[in-house]
Amino acid sequence: MKFSPRKEPVIYVVEPFGGSVRRHMPALPLIYADDAAVTRGDGIFESLLVRGGKAANLQRHAQRFCDSARTMNLPEPPMDKWEEATRLAIADFCGDEQGDAKCTWTYTRGRASTGRPSAWVVVQPIEETVLEQRTHGVAVMTSPRLWHVAEELPAKTLNYAATMAMLRMAREKGFEDLILTDPDTGEILEGATSTVVAVKGEKLRTAAGRGILPGTTQAALFAHAKEKGYRCKAKPLTVEYLEKADSVWLVSSVRVAARVTRLNDKKLKAPDNVDVIRDLIDAALGA
Repeated sequence: MKFSPRKEPVIYVVEPFGGSVRRHMPALPLIYADDAAVTRGDGIFESLLVRGGKAANLQRHAQRFCDSARTMNLPEPPMDKWEEATRLAIADFCGDEQGDAKCTWTYTRGRASTGRPSAWVVVQPIEETVLEQRTHGVAVMTSPRLWHVAEELPAKTLNYAATMAMLRMAREKGFEDLILTDPDTGEILEGATSTVVAVKGEKLRTAAGRGILPGTTQAALFAHAKEKGYRCKAKPLTVEYLEKADSVWLVSSVRVAARVTRLNDKKLKAPDNVDVIRDLIDAALGA
């Protein structure tokens, strides 16, 4: 079951220093013109899958959210309030329905005039194209990442303008997604909004390199897959490695998993265990 794309989102405002959470009417303005999210793209976010009326992989998202806030020198988010707002927003949005939805946490440096951060939680339907890519996969091109990312602890920031520009370029060339590579070594880094996972037999591999944002879905997948006997490892990956893999997946919180069906000009055939891998990823998220 899926929610109608016309279903109204549910928004809860989170007081940044541990105060109350309150529901916000989606038809009313939420942020001001001098908010750093608008003027600088200065803030962080997390996207979570809502499945079965709950936020999937919640603690990994909470940890990365706190890590991102620390990296960006934002006040530490009161996670009890974020989790409370998330529970309330999911309950209000889902009601008795049990379909998948998207939950987003947004935390900005706030207004220049007050210096107070802005923070809110949104639960809304998942876009139809995202649901289709789960089933049908994606054609992907590779391209060097031409901007610097903090290597020690990358943050999931709101500043996605360069990534989105490259993703639009990929789509103009007939691709549906993008894998970024290291401009110096050519090694695989990450997807535009996902983590790359390659499958070879009983081995699952993800990229290890400079400035890769730790993937929450990939971490959950590797933890679960190890329990099932798979050998999981982060290692330097190349385009050639992906081309020779049994299958290549872009994994992320809301889309969950999209199999790469074409990599640049090379078509990647579906292996016999596509459904096994997809079920493995779903199980890792508690489906």
